[in-house]
Amino acid sequence: MAGLITRNQTEQMLDEYLDELAFLAETAGAIPVKRFTQKLDHPDSRTFMGSGKLNEVIEYIKAESIDLLIFDDELSPSQLRNVEKLAGIKVLDRNSLILDIFAGRARTSHAKTQVELAQYQYLLPRLTRMWTHLERQKGGIGMRGPGESQIETDRRIIQDKIALLKEKLRHIDRQMATQRKSRGELVRVALVGYTNVGKSTIMNLISKSEVFAENKLFATLDTTVRKVVLERIPFLLSDTVGFIRKLPTQLIESFKSTLDEVREADILIHVVDISHPSFEDHIRAVNETLKDIKSLDKPTIMVFNKIDAFSYVVKEEGDLSPVTRENFSLDDWKRSWMARHNDPAVFISAANRENVDQFRKILVSEVRKIHNVRYPNFLFAEDESMDYSEES
Repeated sequence: MAGLITRNQTEQMLDEYLDELAFLAETAGAIPVKRFTQKLDHPDSRTFMGSGKLNEVIEYIKAESIDLLIFDDELSPSQLRNVEKLAGIKVLDRNSLILDIFAGRARTSHAKTQVELAQYQYLLPRLTRMWTHLERQKGGIGMRGPGESQIETDRRIIQDKIALLKEKLRHIDRQMATQRKSRGELVRVALVGYTNVGKSTIMNLISKSEVFAENKLFATLDTTVRKVVLERIPFLLSDTVGFIRKLPTQLIESFKSTLDEVREADILIHVVDISHPSFEDHIRAVNETLKDIKSLDKPTIMVFNKIDAFSYVVKEEGDLSPVTRENFSLDDWKRSWMARHNDPAVFISAANRENVDQFRKILVSEVRKIHNVRYPNFLFAEDESMDYSEES
């Protein structure tokens, strides 16, 4: 894996991004073995990294029989072509790696179409490196090869494919919009958050469903909606695709329709992995995306998950080395700055079901506020034998 320290990206930021890149690589099935970093004002226009550092990378690749090189930032088509030619192995950038993971994770027709569209949009400007064997030959009149015409033909094929996929997405979006309308005026709640923070686990916990959950990035791509009844108040709960820093623009565009569940939600549950050292950056990344889709001002419950995995390092006076502690109580969490600056906020461990009852109470309270406004004359049934299960 390789990355740059620049004026806009400090060494600490790069370390965090490379940690995330390693997790992405493992999710895709690769084994990260080495990191190379370089300090540059801006990426080299030809090879992204400087020639000296790139030679160091290539020497390591040959010595250790490495078969994949991944850059943390997006490479231009020419940079990708030049580095592949010099390294002699497959080269990916962060965008192509994420697209590959999405392609492997997509299950429904909607998700598959969105990913395929993003892949073709990413591929279109990179066609030239795919047809290097058909490039124009050097020389004068009568010495031109068929390369340009082949590239243009392939470009038209992909442009036609993109147009077809966009039309297919529009058709699916119309169907999904009709489905959303058919749900009536039930209060809608959407789970949002960074990828791998435990949204699907919380979905399973609240709705008693079996949404796929795994300790990998982008375990869930497809939006799942379940009807939930808590304390006799029915509402719809949806689980959406997780966000990530440096998300490819092609994916943001193609997955905008998936975020309609977020746009049309009455309440957002913003799930945060409190055990992650960069959780504050994750909150900012999610809020930026919510701002982009004009959903940042919705009523939001901040759920700080994974308190069971939280630890912090302190250095007490007289100690030679820092001490790791994991003894934050729920009262400590309630007195923390996260609780003071976020209202409502709750601290839970979804995996261990710790403080889940408190989370349910807050959720019911927020849903009831909207439910009472929408249905001011609604009377709860007194018959305790009535079936209030999700299926009814």
